[in-house]
Amino acid sequence: MNNEDTSNDKPVLLLVDDDEVYCEVLGDALTKRNYDVAIAHNLKDALQLAAQTEPEYAVIDLRIGTESGLELVKQLAALDENTRIIMLTGYASVATAVESIKLGAVHYLTKPATADEVVTALHRKEGDASVEPSEQPLSVKRLEWEHLQKVLTEHDGNISAAARALNMHRRTLQRKLAKHPVKE
Repeated sequence: MNNEDTSNDKPVLLLVDDDEVYCEVLGDALTKRNYDVAIAHNLKDALQLAAQTEPEYAVIDLRIGTESGLELVKQLAALDENTRIIMLTGYASVATAVESIKLGAVHYLTKPATADEVVTALHRKEGDASVEPSEQPLSVKRLEWEHLQKVLTEHDGNISAAARALNMHRRTLQRKLAKHPVKE
């Protein structure tokens, strides 16, 4: 965490991710881009920092240890509706992208995202209608992964409840969720 004098003109950016090395690297890069970066590695610390620093911006990982970044997006948006929140994840899915936007995030980026991509997303005011739809349908494996994410989201991240809804053993679901998503 950057504990420098916060009375300067740098906007405060809250960075929350359980990957300490990634936070340090991204935090340093964002500091060089004129942000006062506050770093947390869990939801409790993130909420305490948010209350202390009143961040203008937040970059939140989807999976923070065993906790959901979606819950943090919801709580940060409730604390200050003007905080511009970016959801960042290595486990991108349609379900989590939609939910993060509904909960108050302004953008959704997949890892690895560069500091420049984060800054661009933080300041982007509109969507991009020129984005081309894919020519290829999703693979069966990707469709399965998307469906698992959707059901998990519907059950507020509760793996046991999602496994019951999917008529699947909890460990099987955990194993499938632990894998990185299949590319399109």
